[in-house]
Amino acid sequence: MATASPASDFAPVASQSAAPARTRDPRLDFYRGIAMFIILIAHIPNDPWAKWIPARFGFSDATEIFVFCSGMASAIAFGGAFMRKGWLMGTARVSFRIWQVYWAHICLFFFVAMTMAALNQSGLFEKNYISSLNLQHFFNDPAPQIVGLFTLTYVPNYFDILPMYLVVLAMMPLFMGLHRIGFWAVALASVTIWLIAQYDYLDLPAEPWSDRQWFFNPFGWQLLFFTGFAFMRGWIPAPPVSKTLIWAASLFLIFSMPFGSWKVFTWINAAAPDLADEIRKVWPVTKEFRNKTDFGLFRYLHFLSLAYLGWVVAGEHGHRLITTGQGAAAKVWQLLLSVITKVGQQSLAVFVFSMAAARLIGVGLDLSGRDVASVFVANMIGFAMIIGVAYLAAWFKSHPWKTKK
Repeated sequence: MATASPASDFAPVASQSAAPARTRDPRLDFYRGIAMFIILIAHIPNDPWAKWIPARFGFSDATEIFVFCSGMASAIAFGGAFMRKGWLMGTARVSFRIWQVYWAHICLFFFVAMTMAALNQSGLFEKNYISSLNLQHFFNDPAPQIVGLFTLTYVPNYFDILPMYLVVLAMMPLFMGLHRIGFWAVALASVTIWLIAQYDYLDLPAEPWSDRQWFFNPFGWQLLFFTGFAFMRGWIPAPPVSKTLIWAASLFLIFSMPFGSWKVFTWINAAAPDLADEIRKVWPVTKEFRNKTDFGLFRYLHFLSLAYLGWVVAGEHGHRLITTGQGAAAKVWQLLLSVITKVGQQSLAVFVFSMAAARLIGVGLDLSGRDVASVFVANMIGFAMIIGVAYLAAWFKSHPWKTKK
């Protein structure tokens, strides 16, 4: 493939402005909305419902959904800017999003740290909530930790997804530039960076007092992000609906269940102890391949299998996610789809809010106990809150204070 001239790298490309990814795919927002509900459950401390989230039944979890769908959404929101306005303006557009996500990360940290400190200061709880998030280093010696927080060299656990997202976003101008050479250059760069990350050569420091690295290594996770990006940009063709692929994906999901989930393993141990012993022998072999920090190969294959089945179930262009019926059941389904989709559309606002709300919901469960009724009410309150935030964010983004022409 011919290489574009240097001048064309920085100029708008009108001929490519009609590339795919101009309209929002209903499947994107629906599945990202599902991920937001799962992420809330996963982050509520000691939530019994977390025993039943997808992470307990395979290698991948809601993080993969979030990252993959973010790549797809970025192809729509930012990829088009590169094609219509050129590389420099596209980079400026991405930089503005990085700026927004960066401050969302900083504000989230300080809000959660403040609430944990307020709970400790109240004297109403025996539990040390600051230590529960391992934030005692921050409060004991705040000066260097604040510097580390703003330079992303101090990334406490629980606050590690947005920094990963920041770095991946920052790689987008590089990959859009490489695409001027050809898609093969993008794929080669992404896979090479991912492979290097598997050998811990691209680890980033997470705290100054230890050798702990970022829990989510962006140089590993970028592979999934740019896979979603490439699909939505049309760089990778959509896979065919094939019985062979459906069976292959289904079987991979089924056979990976014992290795990705303690719950399924518990069932196997009870039903077939000998089989459980054999699985234990193989378990260490799968450790690196299902590594979450560097995004191991099995996580990638597991998610692609799950995503393929979700793509097939949604139907062509997501037509099964668009209801046209008039009956009561159709209206309920339509309402449910609308709510989930709205949550997916406002994923950044919902995610940041849910991370803060999850800790407070956990405090409520500490007070009420974690019986079935209390857990149900707590999760329903959490769901209602993130739904409310999604609709509120959408309302603000509509600029209702402006006079419409």
